[in-house]
Amino acid sequence: MRVVFMGTPTFAVPVLARLYQRKGMEVVGVYSPPDRPRGRGKELAPTPVKAAALEMGLPVFQPASLRRDSVQAELQELQPDVAVVAAYGKLLPAEVLALPPHGCLNIHPSLLPRYRGPSPVVAAILDGLESTGVTLMLLDEGMDTGPVVAQKEHKLAGTETAASLTEELFQEGANLLLENLEPWVDGQLQAIPQDEAQATITSRLDRSDGVADWSLTAQQLERQQRAFTPWPGLFANWEGKSLKLVEVTALVNSGRSGPASEASPGEVVELSIDGSPLGIGTAEGVLGVRTLQLEGRRPMSAADFLRGYPQFLGSVL
Repeated sequence: MRVVFMGTPTFAVPVLARLYQRKGMEVVGVYSPPDRPRGRGKELAPTPVKAAALEMGLPVFQPASLRRDSVQAELQELQPDVAVVAAYGKLLPAEVLALPPHGCLNIHPSLLPRYRGPSPVVAAILDGLESTGVTLMLLDEGMDTGPVVAQKEHKLAGTETAASLTEELFQEGANLLLENLEPWVDGQLQAIPQDEAQATITSRLDRSDGVADWSLTAQQLERQQRAFTPWPGLFANWEGKSLKLVEVTALVNSGRSGPASEASPGEVVELSIDGSPLGIGTAEGVLGVRTLQLEGRRPMSAADFLRGYPQFLGSVL
């Protein structure tokens, strides 16, 4: 089977690797966005998928757009039976969707039609779901609107970050793909249209989403911290600088002499809890803080932070 793979970030690499290692699969081309300047030196750097593909000795294509006739002709010359898409970051035009005889299959980290769009993992954590999942779908011209080939549920422990959950879901997505790819190409599976009445849409994250709102509950803020890891994080402003809350925990009872609710929203208070010597008041409960990072500094434990900045206690963020 001749397969074209399209992907970009690190968590898409295991999908490519599994295809590359699978007997009977020939990855005839890997598509990834053009190199971008990164780091202080702004030197051009490849995407993780491109770097992995080159290590595997696979041909890499990096068109800025898939809408050009020359790009589509180049793809046609590869004669793929099917295209596999995993976090490529671009909508495929109708001409590209029609090129592989068996279509373009996409791995999406949610149970569609819930959580379409760019931030399904973040939304699942923010909503406090007990489970989410991964979907193998046949792409159409819409955003995550194509019919479903297969799905798998994934139970949540309630401790996942967006980074860790995304990695887990794409690992499961790779399994789901390999379980269903050959049956799909052989005509043994049928894609089922999504129920539009059940569809929900996620939005792209902005840095401002990470600003802590102390009128929320401690539980909501703890979910935000996990959902916004690695980016944009959960942060507040203190003495004119950004203060990132790297590790936090929601506390119903703060471990102080009175209930957690005695701390005013945004008030920094001392706690008597191992690993969380300080907390911040919220609308309900206290947000215990284990690790912080002041702008321009490295992350440090809350205990070390208080030794360096004892005036932090009693502040109102």
